[in-house]
Amino acid sequence: MRKKSILALSAFAAVSALLSSQFYTVATAQQDENWKPKWTEDGKLELPTGYREWVYLGSPLTPNALNGGEAGFPEYHNVYMHPAAYKIYKETNEFPEGTILLKELQLTKQAEEEDGSRTEVSGRGYFPAAFNGIDIAVKDSQRFAESQNWGYFNFGHHAPPYAASAAAAPVDSCAACHISNATRDMVFTEFYTILNTK
Repeated sequence: MRKKSILALSAFAAVSALLSSQFYTVATAQQDENWKPKWTEDGKLELPTGYREWVYLGSPLTPNALNGGEAGFPEYHNVYMHPAAYKIYKETNEFPEGTILLKELQLTKQAEEEDGSRTEVSGRGYFPAAFNGIDIAVKDSQRFAESQNWGYFNFGHHAPPYAASAAAAPVDSCAACHISNATRDMVFTEFYTILNTK
């Protein structure tokens, strides 16, 4: 009787392990499928959802007051990367096909000083205010071979709501700057310490 019970428990454990393995495989496959960019029928990129829960890479800042009053993006550049793509990057040190780098712009609080800074309880500096736009870079070597495998998209340079989809920008706009100046693989990795650490 004891032997039969042990065999039954062993069989149950084996079936449970098999089901868990199959569930994990399915869940992983769904995740792998879901992190890739979504495209409309006419080839526009759909705005991803839940991006503020992705891996946060960093927030470069180029305020107007430090750029002659004419900064191209006078806000914080809050940059996010999907966790699945980030995991592959950390394992391979390469941005995988389908990588989305999403930059949400965020205004600074109203300036009190000529350099654009202000004083808060923590001291004098720059402090985040309202969200103000989204730009996205997508790695897709088939779609964007002419711009070194990356396409660039603007979903609005204004307060939310942002556009639901966007067409790729001309190569001579965003891509040209990245081609000439980016650190590696069209990305300014020197601004995102998390990408350069193990």
